[in-house]
Amino acid sequence: RRSVPASRERAAPRKPPRPAPRRPAGPPRLGNPRRRLRVATVLALTMFAVIGLRLIALQVTDAPAYAKEGLETRLRPVQLPAPRGAILDRDGNVLAHSVDARFIYVDPTQVKDPEHVAEVLSPLLGMAKSDLLPKIKPHKRPGGGAAQFEYLRRGVDVDRANRILALNLPGIYAGRDERRDVPGHDLAANLIGFTGTGMLGLEGMEARYDDVLRGVDGKLVYEVGRGDLNAEIPGGYRKETPAQPGRSMRLTVDRDLQFLTQQTLTQQLKQVRAEFGAAVVLDVRTGEVVAQASYPTYNAADWQKYDPSRERVDVASSVVVDPGSVHKALTIGAALDAGVITPDTEFTMTAPVTKGDAVYRDTHYHPPGTKIKLPELLAFSSNLGTIQIADRLGADKLYEYQREFGLGAPTGEGVPGEAAGLVQPPKNWSGSSYGSIPIGHGVSTTLIQMAAVFATIANDGKYVQPHLVQALLNQDGSTNKVTQPTTRQVISPTAARELRLAMEAVTTVPNATGITGAIRGYRVAAKTGTGKRVVNGKYVGGDVASFIGMAPAENPRYVVAVMAYTPGGGGAICGPAFREVMAATLAHYKVPPTGTRPPKFELSKW
Repeated sequence: RRSVPASRERAAPRKPPRPAPRRPAGPPRLGNPRRRLRVATVLALTMFAVIGLRLIALQVTDAPAYAKEGLETRLRPVQLPAPRGAILDRDGNVLAHSVDARFIYVDPTQVKDPEHVAEVLSPLLGMAKSDLLPKIKPHKRPGGGAAQFEYLRRGVDVDRANRILALNLPGIYAGRDERRDVPGHDLAANLIGFTGTGMLGLEGMEARYDDVLRGVDGKLVYEVGRGDLNAEIPGGYRKETPAQPGRSMRLTVDRDLQFLTQQTLTQQLKQVRAEFGAAVVLDVRTGEVVAQASYPTYNAADWQKYDPSRERVDVASSVVVDPGSVHKALTIGAALDAGVITPDTEFTMTAPVTKGDAVYRDTHYHPPGTKIKLPELLAFSSNLGTIQIADRLGADKLYEYQREFGLGAPTGEGVPGEAAGLVQPPKNWSGSSYGSIPIGHGVSTTLIQMAAVFATIANDGKYVQPHLVQALLNQDGSTNKVTQPTTRQVISPTAARELRLAMEAVTTVPNATGITGAIRGYRVAAKTGTGKRVVNGKYVGGDVASFIGMAPAENPRYVVAVMAYTPGGGGAICGPAFREVMAATLAHYKVPPTGTRPPKFELSKW
């Protein structure tokens, strides 16, 4: 059999595919509705569960936070100033107190035209428009959020506050406040001082006892509506913390005597064109400062207009000078107490004495060889006699007595900024110090310190700390005594009485230095002084004159000290000023006239 080529082979015919069996025609098949309902129900329940949980969270868990945040936007805080305590004189008369006033404040979120509001309020509040605008314009609080309360001015007169409110300026309000009133204007102004913004004590007793007088402010927080309904919501949130009023204080100062002292000092010092001066009245037995006046002075109700380094200074406690010859009373009292001299000791006058590089002589000349006793030495303020006494006493003892008499340290009477003065220990003395210090040069003191020295002599040698505060007053009317003044025996009663007797020569011996201080009907023991003023470590021209004395000399009740710095001289004016103030003090307190005549002193003859 022959083979046939593959290419010539024919493929076998294929059978056609068998058609699929056809189903009979009918309606379309439907989905399962139950499954869809189940899915929709699950989705709906899940959504409601989420919403429900969120509502529960909002109403239960987060509700306090949202409520607090919403409430804070509706709260308005208002400070309730604590009434400041009054300052009274020894008899309860008002020297400084607070009176009804208003504070003006702004809610910046409610101000519609800040420029206009600032322009209108500027003359009424006495403030520059540029100072008002930053407070009135909307701004943020330091902690975030819009500021809704800013003080514009405190202590506004009630009438002026009513005029401001009558303008109906959106966002401008007023609250009850107080304003410091000083009825006497310049009366004891250098002692009392004044308050500033927020009733804060800035100078004087107002500053020194600010924590006592100020009290503790209260606070009122209440809920207000929004927009046009910005009034307090009745029954809304309201919390008030009452203010705790400050305590009043009663000073030792006598208002009437203070006025007379200031008046006398001003009249006398104007005559000699003094640059400054002071006067102090001390109760010898108690140490109470009955009057303390400065020249010049100022109106405490309008204190911004005055020079703080001149008119507003309390001269008696803050101005330090060389006391001059009034210091001789201390030197002589120390020598009597130490027993190095007696009232009968005679001192031989010599030619001028040289100590170190300085020469000392007497203003009232005694021929060399003249013998004088203590009364004559004091009457004519002998430098040579006092230096002899200091040589007998010794430098160490003199320094010891200076410190015991209170020199070199503030008295602590109560005025802030009181100066300590300066006394040098002997190791710091130069050669000339042995002549200058005993007679009151090279020593720095205040007038209140020297007044305390003379009060010690008047009080039989017992030092009683000068003080200005008598008592603090409680709200229930009771009083609290302040700390008792410190006391110490400096010299013996015998030495004090011997010195007082000798000092009467100053106001009784013809042509004595203090004859202008004599008071008819009373025995007066006193000492005059002429010192110097030191500025920037150097003595300046002019005199610091002083006159300090006590009366009645046989049983002293009061010490009066007067001091004046007169660049052109004229310090003798202190004697008449002392006489007027002391006479008024004795009459005011009904001190009976002296029942005995002043002693007759035997003077040297030459």
